[in-house]
Amino acid sequence: MEAEECDGRYCTSAETKKKLKARLNRIEGQVRGINNMIEKDAYCDDILNQIASVRAALAGVSKQVLEGHLRHCVVDGIKEGRDEQIIEELITTLNKMMK
Repeated sequence: MEAEECDGRYCTSAETKKKLKARLNRIEGQVRGINNMIEKDAYCDDILNQIASVRAALAGVSKQVLEGHLRHCVVDGIKEGRDEQIIEELITTLNKMMK
């Protein structure tokens, strides 16, 4: 995976970014589909299953972004001597992700 040095921005290869954007576009379509299901009074269980699918898809995107963050931004921050700051940020982020 080719990536730039991390400077506080999202840093990843163009190919990974393209794949993430495609996944997010699919998720966006799923959310629009849920909206339509609600508008058309679809069966609640079907709506809930679609919501579960969206949540799982977003979790996959989160994992991919987290992996890139760990491999690049966290490593770079530690190499720069910002260990405490990086660890605190990571703990805060992981706590939010686990809610």
